[in-house]
Parts: sequence; structure tokens; C-alpha cells
Amino acid sequence: MTELKIQHILTLTYLLSKGAKHNFVPITTAALGHNIKKSQQAASKHLLELENNHFIERIMDGRNVSVKITSKGFSELVNLSTILQQSIDSSLSYVQIQGTLVSGMGEGAYYMSLKGYTKQFKSKIGYVPFPGTLNVKIDNKTHQATVNQLDRMDGVLIQRFSDGKRTYGWVKCFQAKLNQSIDCQLIILERTHHDKSIIELISKDCIRKSAKLKDGTKVTISIPIP
Repeated sequence: MTELKIQHILTLTYLLSKGAKHNFVPITTAALGHNIKKSQQAASKHLLELENNHFIERIMDGRNVSVKITSKGFSELVNLSTILQQSIDSSLSYVQIQGTLVSGMGEGAYYMSLKGYTKQFKSKIGYVPFPGTLNVKIDNKTHQATVNQLDRMDGVLIQRFSDGKRTYGWVKCFQAKLNQSIDCQLIILERTHHDKSIIELISKDCIRKSAKLKDGTKVTISIPIP
């Protein structure tokens, strides 16, 4: 073993937490195995391999064993930490959903014009949307799963309301961009006639007209994640 193996990282991490960067710390294979969720025999093997490849030093005093991480072992942990941090920092800060533009049933225009909604849209997302929604059909199961995740995420909540005759459900809004350039909101509705494969977008303007989109057009929706 010339490089640190994945199965040994937990062992070194545990030793580091016990102060083994600068000091020889007493250790038992039973305690080590318990903490890294491996058998005592596996823990003993890890220590032997780490020692043979100069990632740790061991001092045996009868049945007592003390362990210290070498500069080589600590350097490997630092390198791993750097790689992980870079990967985390460079990860996408948004989710992307792809689908195909389809026609709706015309109900969006009615609902988007209701005062119970328009007043809340104005105060919560900063504008009254164009009366109508842009419907996108999600065929890919991976992207459908991404849409389902939105149900568990926080968005801007437009509260349900009643006009005295009927109660209208809540709407959850997520800031989004269509095709990387058009500002819009992806909305999740408490009540909808669409199945889970259809998502709806709202915007200040008529997206279909301003972007010259037609049914069958492939689109990408990007949603920033805080």
C-alpha cells in the first residue's frame, strides 16, 4: 500500500480526534473497532497496514499500545480534506430540470388573476404574474425525482384563501431561470389537475410569446439552492 486506502481513513480520523497528531495516544483494537464500526480483527489489521506503510507509529509496552500519526499520515489527511472542500465548493448551487413545452387547459389564466393570489404575488415575489402559466412536461424519471424534492424544500408560500364561496389552495414559488436567461418562478400547487409529470412556470410577461416558444420545444429550468 503506497497510498492511503479508503478503509483506513476512518482509523486515521479517529486517531486524530484522540490527539494522535502530536502525541502517542493509548489505543485498544476493541475501542477502535467499536468506533469505526469494524471488528476488532479488522481494526488490528488496519493498524498493522498503516504502520507498515509509515502512516502511523506504534509503541508496544507489554499489552499496552500507543499510536501516533506520522507526518506522512497527517499529510494524506490534509490532502483528502482539501480535495473534499474543493469538491463541495465547486458543486452546483442549483438544480436543473429538463422537459418539453406543452399546452395547458387554460385554467392558469383564471387562477393567476384572482385577487387573493395577485396581492400576495405582488408583496412576496415583487410582481403580479402574467395571467397564465407555462406548462412543461417532464418525461425523464431523474428530473421527475428532482421536482418531487421541491415539495420538501422551502419556497415563497402564497397562502390559501377563501372568497366566501370557495377555498383556493396554497402556491409555493421557487425562483428559477428558463433556458439560463428568462427569469420566472416554478410553482408547486396544493391543488392541481395536472399529474406529477407537469410543472408550471409563471413570469411577469408571457414567456411563450416573448421567448417565441411553441409546443414540443425542449427547455431547461434552473432553480438556485441557498
